[in-house]
Amino acid sequence: MSPKTELIEHTLRNGLKVLLQPARTAPIVSVWCWYKVGSSYERPGITGISHWLEHMNFKGTRKFSKEDMKSLIEKRGGYWNGYTWIDQTTYFETLPKEHLGLALELEAERMSRSVIDAAEFESERSVILSELHMGENSPESILDKEVTASVFSSHGYRWPTVGWEPDVERMAHQDMVDFYREHYVPSNATLVVAGDFSPVGAMKKIRRLFGGIPSGERSDLYRTPEMPQQGERRVSIEGGGSTTYLHVAYRAPSVNDENVYCLLLFDAIIGGAKGTSIWSYDGDVRKSSPLYKELVDKRIATGIRSFYIPTRDPFLYYFSATAAAGVSLAKLEQKLFRVLHSVASKTPTKRELEKAKNQIRAMSVFQSDSVTEIAHQLGYFETIQSHRFVETFRERIEAVTAAQVRDFGQEILRRRNRTVGTYVPGRNGKGGRG
Repeated sequence: MSPKTELIEHTLRNGLKVLLQPARTAPIVSVWCWYKVGSSYERPGITGISHWLEHMNFKGTRKFSKEDMKSLIEKRGGYWNGYTWIDQTTYFETLPKEHLGLALELEAERMSRSVIDAAEFESERSVILSELHMGENSPESILDKEVTASVFSSHGYRWPTVGWEPDVERMAHQDMVDFYREHYVPSNATLVVAGDFSPVGAMKKIRRLFGGIPSGERSDLYRTPEMPQQGERRVSIEGGGSTTYLHVAYRAPSVNDENVYCLLLFDAIIGGAKGTSIWSYDGDVRKSSPLYKELVDKRIATGIRSFYIPTRDPFLYYFSATAAAGVSLAKLEQKLFRVLHSVASKTPTKRELEKAKNQIRAMSVFQSDSVTEIAHQLGYFETIQSHRFVETFRERIEAVTAAQVRDFGQEILRRRNRTVGTYVPGRNGKGGRG
C-alpha cells in the first residue's frame, strides 16, 4: 500500500478518542470502534459476558434492526464483523467511502442505543453453550484452556474468552444490561477511521453522532497482578481421540516491556515471524525454521505452532505440538526443549538476525496492506497501550542486538517459568485433570 498521510488525533469532550488515518489508495473507508473491555475485565460469576455481549450487539439498536445491521452494509458492497479477546472488544465496517456516515451512525447506535432484548439474550445463551461444548470436543482447545488456567491463579487472563460453562448457564439478563451500561461509554472507547475521506468532514459527522453521548463514569479497572511463578507446573489430561498433544507455556512480557521486541525476534528465529495482533495471527511455524526441521521433518511431530501476541498485562508465549504416530510424549517433550534451548544458548548470527528482522518487516507491511488492517493495528494497540507502538515498531525491532535476543531467550525459557500440558487419549474417552 502506498504511503499514508499523517495520523490525526482528537478527543471529544465526553472522552471518546478518535484516530483518523487518511490513506487515499482506494475509494473505501474502514471504521472500527474499540472498547477497553474483554474477558480479563470480568469477574467470577460473569465470565464470558464480554463475548456474549458482543453477540448481542449485532441483534439491533433502537434505530437499526438486526437485519438492517447486516443488510445496510452488505447492500452497499461492504463487509463488517467484530471480535472479543482478553483485553478488548471491537466492531468494524469497511465499505465504499460515500457511506462513511452510515458506518459511523451504526457504531454510535451500538455504543449508546443497543437493544439487549431478554428473549434474544436467552436464545443466544444456547448459542454460547453450544460453542463451549464444541470446544470440549477439541483436545487442543481443552489443553489450552487447562494450561492457561494453571499459569494464572489471580489475573483475569486465567479464564477463556467464552467463559466458564456454569457462569454462562446462570448469568442473568440484568447482568448484561449493567455490563453494557458500564463499559460501552465514550470514555472507554476509541474510534478509528482509515481510508479515503476528508478529516474535517469526518470529524463533523463524528461530533454530531457521538458528541452527545454521555461520557459515563467508567474508570480503569484494577486487575490483580499475577505473582512470579516459583517453579514448573504440569497439567495432564486424558480424553477421547487417538492423538497426543503437548502444550508448553512460558510467562511472557506485556506490551509495555522492552523485551517485547526481543521475544518477537527470538520467535522469528526459532519458528518464523508472525503477526503482532490477534486479528492476523498465524501460529504455524515456517518450514525453514529450526522447530519445523527438527520436529516435523524428523517425524517427531506432525505439527508445531508458536504463539505470542503483545497484551496489556504479561500473558503467554507458548508452543503447541502434535505427536507423530508412535512417538511418546517424553520423546516429543525432550526434543522440543532441546531445540528451544539450543537456539537460546547461542548468539544469533548476523545472517539469522537479519533474516528474522526481514521477516518481521514483511509481516509489518502485510498488516498495513489495506485500510482495514491499518485501522485494526491502530485500534488494537491504542486499546492496550498506544497507537504509537505501531509508529515506532520497525525502528525498535531494528535496534535489537543479537546478544539481547540470546539473553532474553535464556531468561524466558527458564524451567521455573514454564507450564507443561499434555493430552493423552484415554480408555474411557472422558477428559480429566490430574
